[in-house]
Amino acid sequence: MYKLVAWVETVLIPTLGPVGILLVAAADSSFVTLPEINDFLVVGAGMANPRTAWMFVAAAALGSVAGSSLLWRLGRTGGEALLVRRFGSAWAERTRAAYERWGLLALALPAISPPPMPFKVFVLASGVLGFPYGRFVLTLFVARTLRYAFWGSMGAVYGEDARALLRTIDRWGAQHWPLVVAGLVLLALVVLVALRRSRRPADPQVNGA
Repeated sequence: MYKLVAWVETVLIPTLGPVGILLVAAADSSFVTLPEINDFLVVGAGMANPRTAWMFVAAAALGSVAGSSLLWRLGRTGGEALLVRRFGSAWAERTRAAYERWGLLALALPAISPPPMPFKVFVLASGVLGFPYGRFVLTLFVARTLRYAFWGSMGAVYGEDARALLRTIDRWGAQHWPLVVAGLVLLALVVLVALRRSRRPADPQVNGA
């Protein structure tokens, strides 16, 4: 995968600019799996020219939304049978339960999290379960922008150390994926509780007689 990143950085992006990373991100979020390639690319963009890194961050986020939109549409047309056929009945049930319990967080957290956290199953499920397309696009764009902006900034500030850190996280996550998933579930519960408390109406004040 690192050889592919190097080819994209030395051949595709110099030729197409931000459009190159947009195409890569669209492919990665639709039918091709290129784990963390966009993270590496925005790190490289931040290293090469911090002033223009935001263009590559925006292109990566937009490309991810475009590719994921194809899966959302497939989910809308293919229904739950497609979700079960592609990911199995166990994952279909898990994603349905996640959307019923957490709403948009069921999409936002996988979108902002590195592998091995599953992502495409939640994208496809959002279409199957009728997640509104406008909310889908907004949620995904914000989450992906935050993720890529973080790595672009890391590349601009820390250079090769940021790339080394990303490789370390990649390897650690592959070896300890149950801990990653458990940590994200715990984070989702904390955020959900915080959101519910913020929406709770204030207790009426009781005036003394």
